[in-house]
Amino acid sequence: MKIVKNLEKVRENSKVKVNDDEAEEAFRTIIRWIGEDPSREGLIETPKRVVKAFKEYFKGYHQDANSELSKTFGDVQGYDDMVLEKNISISSHCEHHMAPIVGFAHVAYLPKKRIVGLSKLARTVEIFSKRLQTQERLTMQIANVLMKGLDAYGVAVTIDASHQCMSTRGVKKEKATTVTNYFLGKFKDDLSYQNRFLRYIADQN
Repeated sequence: MKIVKNLEKVRENSKVKVNDDEAEEAFRTIIRWIGEDPSREGLIETPKRVVKAFKEYFKGYHQDANSELSKTFGDVQGYDDMVLEKNISISSHCEHHMAPIVGFAHVAYLPKKRIVGLSKLARTVEIFSKRLQTQERLTMQIANVLMKGLDAYGVAVTIDASHQCMSTRGVKKEKATTVTNYFLGKFKDDLSYQNRFLRYIADQN
């Protein structure tokens, strides 16, 4: 019962709006905590700058991928093969250390009757990237929203990224990257589609 009440309290607290002044004061506290003086000339405006930067880093919480995918085009003149967009740059932050995740996403779908503007694929990746993430969940979120929003025969998503939580701290493996894949529909059921997708994204020419 106590656990349930604590969870309810957490949910309620998450709905409380924090204003910019409160966020800036929190960053001043962190600056003092690391041993610096937030009133020093070079740091006076830092909390304000960090708040502004965080609004950009995490703007995905205020964006709706379903809305972005709501406008599709039916004039495909019978096109029924793979639509693939490679090398979509990703800049996200891990939810465990709030350290940057930097890499690329490769996204493909098999249209039924309608297609979507190519920029919408990149924008979908961007929306989910601009949140605290794990790479595994990010890969699945992109695939699931595309599958449902486009009513596609299948969707494939691969992300190849480096995590600064393990390159600049901890094990400090600077060149390590992580690859995640998620396949839905025909990409999951038919290995010929899956293999062709993987072959295409492996070809960097």
